[in-house]
Amino acid sequence: MSKGSGFKIEMSQSGDPNVFQASNGKLSISVPISLKRRSGRQLIILPDGKAHEPRPWDTDPTPLQLALARGHCWLAMLETGQVKSLREIAEKEGIDNSYVSRMVNLTTLAPDIVEAILDDQLPPTLTLFDLAVDPPKLWSEQRKRVYSLKS
Repeated sequence: MSKGSGFKIEMSQSGDPNVFQASNGKLSISVPISLKRRSGRQLIILPDGKAHEPRPWDTDPTPLQLALARGHCWLAMLETGQVKSLREIAEKEGIDNSYVSRMVNLTTLAPDIVEAILDDQLPPTLTLFDLAVDPPKLWSEQRKRVYSLKS
């Protein structure tokens, strides 16, 4: 694949790292890597077998992360007076009122659960429905619900 800067990038899965100098003075750098999929994301596997973890800005947000962001955004709209009700948000967004309510419920989650959402570290069996529908008010009860689904 060629880039506008004159660099040529080639993907190779085997071999040793090398630097070659062409007769015209250009350098070619060969770094063997492979790509592996983990949790729906591609990771670069370096020659020594170590994975290069993607940077947060290189990955797309998960559906749970998007839902959490929407909930906080909509709560902020209510708190600042931009809207008067969840129903008004639903009308502006063209979505169901109950969906808006469930996403706003996510703003009451325990900090460690929010961190797990942002780090994409929740049990894979956990769904948005499990978190957003009638979450317990006590953080200890939320943790019991979240981590009891860890099978």
